[in-house]
Amino acid sequence: MVASRKFFFSGALALLIASLFCGCVTQSEADARVKAAYIAGQKAAYVATGADPDKIITVDGPVRHAKVPWVVGLTLVQAIATADYTGRHNPKAITITRHGQSVSVEPNNWLHGQVVLLEPGDAITLLEVKPVPKPEPRTSK
Repeated sequence: MVASRKFFFSGALALLIASLFCGCVTQSEADARVKAAYIAGQKAAYVATGADPDKIITVDGPVRHAKVPWVVGLTLVQAIATADYTGRHNPKAITITRHGQSVSVEPNNWLHGQVVLLEPGDAITLLEVKPVPKPEPRTSK
């Protein structure tokens, strides 16, 4: 009985020591590795498609992918499709911000063939409801 108990404790001690040196990782380390692998895969996919991973278009609104890789000739319609628009209705207001300057684009103009080319770093904002203009402040006389 003493020999079996001695064997159990020495086996448990060996198992504990082995687990310390076997290369086990914590959950946060595993998550960090998964994230790094995902980013590396995204960059490889961008390079394979001819896109530059450092040049992106940001899309704010109801989309699945908020960042779209920029390629030469990328249009607004292509960027919205690539971002995978998830809104229940077509966007009612679209704003493109480039170098701090915002420009509104009328969504209905797409039906008439308007093509809007994008540049690296552009930010697109999609709204399903047109923003209500703020009333002018009243001045007392």
